[in-house]
Amino acid sequence: MLKYILKRLIYGILVLLGVVTIVFFLFNILPGDPARLIMGQRADIASLEAINKDLGRDKPVFTQYANFLNDLSPLSIHNNMDPQSYWYLDPVKYSDHVKLLSFPGNKTLVLKAPYLRRSYQSQREVSEILAEAFPKTILLAVVSIFFAIIAGVFIGILCAVKNNWLLNKVALFFSVLGMSLPSFFAAILNAWIFAFVLADITGLNMTGSMYAVDDFGNGEYLELKNLILPAFTLGIRPLAIVVELTRTSLLDVLSQDYIRTAKAKGLSRYRIIAKHALKNALNPVITAISGWFASLLAGAVFVEYVFDWKGMGVVIVDALEKYDFPVLMGAVMFISVILVIINIVVDIIYATLDPRVRLS
Repeated sequence: MLKYILKRLIYGILVLLGVVTIVFFLFNILPGDPARLIMGQRADIASLEAINKDLGRDKPVFTQYANFLNDLSPLSIHNNMDPQSYWYLDPVKYSDHVKLLSFPGNKTLVLKAPYLRRSYQSQREVSEILAEAFPKTILLAVVSIFFAIIAGVFIGILCAVKNNWLLNKVALFFSVLGMSLPSFFAAILNAWIFAFVLADITGLNMTGSMYAVDDFGNGEYLELKNLILPAFTLGIRPLAIVVELTRTSLLDVLSQDYIRTAKAKGLSRYRIIAKHALKNALNPVITAISGWFASLLAGAVFVEYVFDWKGMGVVIVDALEKYDFPVLMGAVMFISVILVIINIVVDIIYATLDPRVRLS
């Protein structure tokens, strides 16, 4: 098992290195001068050159890439003495670091948090911007996937056990419908139906984030009802997948010989399903859930924007509009890290449930 986990960790690191490389070179070939975005259109040449030097953009592109990797790596080498060097151990940029080793030439190996650089527009650290937005996105994704798991597995089991023609047809229809609806269209449709047409019944708002401002000037307060529509919208597609996978997988397991043996021994239907069939039937469901949970972080961009849920989606769209490349790059890499971690965890869970996976 340890060998399997190490292999998955190595694969994950290689994937992240590939993502970092693609993101860096992609955003460095896009048009636009970051120095001019920071200083404005009327900035003088000297100021622009100073900004480009501070950003490390006065160096060849592969040197910039090396600097970028050094900023991102938890283990990095820095210069102790030369404040003009991009590799200088700046106490502002690298506020939380631990010195591990010293080398000749005033070089130091340090352990630090990845430095995602600063926003071109607000000059705030990208990590700070993402730290504010990510909890709202992860809350939305977690609530959505839990809704999809609980409702999807229950409906899937019901369809498989009852095996009713009409029930299966209805479930299949809504599964196909749920998988076919684009997130942005489903968000607009749900907002219009439940927060406009049925607003008097539901009491829901068309837009709103996790916190709302008090009308009497008492500051912000938690408004969890604003989570209902975005979570429901984001959970529709994984719900459809979970229903269909649970139904199909459970029907296949219920036809196996060991299930017939369990029935012959007189075990109750509940015990057969709960103790024997469901464990084996949920393997493909777990795999699908992992993929969908990862994709929810990306799909949340559209849903958050429609409902004005101020998470990663709003941050990404705002950065796109303003050509704020560090925020975009930081958001993409941050989401990539989450996806890789989720996939590694799911692989380990899957290998625990089915030891044959470890042989692959």
